[in-house]
Amino acid sequence: MRFVIVTGMSGAGKSTALKILEDVGYFCADNLPLPLLEKFAELACTPESEYNKVALGVDIRTGKEIESLPGVLEKLAMRGFSYEILYLDAGDQALLKRFKETRRSHPLARDGRLAEGIRREREALSFLKKQSDYIIDTSALLTRELRSEMEKIFVDSREFRNIFVTVLSFGFKNGIPADADLVFDVRFLPNPYYVENLKQKTGLDPEVQEYVMGYDVAHAFLAKLEDMVEFLLPNYVTEGKNQLVIAIGCTGGHHRSVTLAEQLYVYLKGHEEYGLRIEHRDIRR
Repeated sequence: MRFVIVTGMSGAGKSTALKILEDVGYFCADNLPLPLLEKFAELACTPESEYNKVALGVDIRTGKEIESLPGVLEKLAMRGFSYEILYLDAGDQALLKRFKETRRSHPLARDGRLAEGIRREREALSFLKKQSDYIIDTSALLTRELRSEMEKIFVDSREFRNIFVTVLSFGFKNGIPADADLVFDVRFLPNPYYVENLKQKTGLDPEVQEYVMGYDVAHAFLAKLEDMVEFLLPNYVTEGKNQLVIAIGCTGGHHRSVTLAEQLYVYLKGHEEYGLRIEHRDIRR
């Protein structure tokens, strides 16, 4: 029997997460009054139950009842009910943008103060985030990427570390990405732009990759970068970081940065416990 409590910030994707779980065979219920949670678990977890996978959505819409949740969870544990908590999170700016686009009102927004409602909710749910088994930050995730991360956990039962890594190539002439956590400058590498038959190609083309990685200094840099990321990721997880953007830049964002970003992405794909995506911001500019 697998019992999942799906919770988190309003606008972070709980409804989408429940739909994904439903698609992979979970019986899902949303916004159940908390006094009924224990009874729900009791009915779902009995040997006679026809359900072997259930998910329950719990969030701030329960109002002041949310304050009783720690006691309810403690009772479940004392009665031997095993459960997992999935917490969907997103940055304040991402949440503000989503609420404005959908024109929905926030359950804690008084007098229409959306930012204040988000602050109150984050504070009210902080205890739940600390207790969570899995935290997924959806700030930059597409629905298919969220589905992929959830299937790792709830279908494939793979190890999951609570961090999603974006490897991002860019061109310095277009500015450093505002959301970058780590920025690496690869303009010291020989530039394929000045090779006539490579000028119009990009780091996605084998010829450009062979040219850039044909230099020992490129391999030395990549080895040091991989070693640094290998060291940093588990420490960021321990610190509680859920999103990491690794930005690699060259002059225009077409050749060297794309090549190195692709190389790092291939390396990180061997770490299936981390969420991973790659983006080439300036490749078409």
